[in-house]
Amino acid sequence: MQHSSPSFTSTWQRFSIALLAAVVVLMVGCGSRPLSPAPVENRGTSAGRPTVAAPVASPEVKQLPGFENAGKPGYHTVKPGDTLIRIGLDVGQSFRDIVRWNNLENPNLIEVGQVLRVLPPTSDNALVVTRPVVSGTANSTTSSSTAALPARVTSAPASSPQPAASEDDMGWIWPAQGKLIAGFDEAKNNKGFDIDGRSGDAILASADGRVVYAGASLRGYGNLIILKHNNTYLTAYAHNQTLMVIEDQIVKKGQKIAEMGNSDADRVKLHFEIRRQGKPVDPAKYLPAR
Repeated sequence: MQHSSPSFTSTWQRFSIALLAAVVVLMVGCGSRPLSPAPVENRGTSAGRPTVAAPVASPEVKQLPGFENAGKPGYHTVKPGDTLIRIGLDVGQSFRDIVRWNNLENPNLIEVGQVLRVLPPTSDNALVVTRPVVSGTANSTTSSSTAALPARVTSAPASSPQPAASEDDMGWIWPAQGKLIAGFDEAKNNKGFDIDGRSGDAILASADGRVVYAGASLRGYGNLIILKHNNTYLTAYAHNQTLMVIEDQIVKKGQKIAEMGNSDADRVKLHFEIRRQGKPVDPAKYLPAR
């Protein structure tokens, strides 16, 4: 058996240690070398000129229902505070007819700027009974609270009346027996007559017609009844204590439709309006002299 000489072994060990040290130094040097940042491409200019940014698409403008009919005769653009009942009173139509003409799914939801048809698409018999529309939940944004229940309903629908000889020949009668306490005054925004009385006094239909509203959803009117007599005339009976008729009911001239009260008023009285094509007119020009 041969043995390595001590001198050879010592030399080999020193060589191995030196080689290992060199490798360590090389590795440390490589690890501490700073990394060069990746090159960044300048996209801001091209041949010395600034790059034009891509155009940003503008948000789509929402078009409200009926916008194409704005300003046309027979249409109404919804304003802040409008309700279908108010619109119907101002244009001389039943709010339920307006719902039907516009195919509104929820009569309590109309939007400011929305355009509604407020005249019938074709000739429409004013006394034809239309199907009631079931209302949804009221929305205060552009709300129309249109289907408030009457204070109390105590009578059944009557038979259909005979139509008047002409649109203006209504044969009006006074709707209550009390004294007149305030007359028609456009300057003071009194749109009809205020008639005195006692709580529970009878309120009578001033002419033959159909009930197009019975409820308390129109601010300032309390328990209100609106009758449509033909395509020209409506009458309104406000501040009642009790309502005696229901919507779509046909009533006769002189029929008791309500009892006098002070709902949404500072005293017991009847506020009575005659509206010609939605515009309030002086009842003194229509009611017989006392």
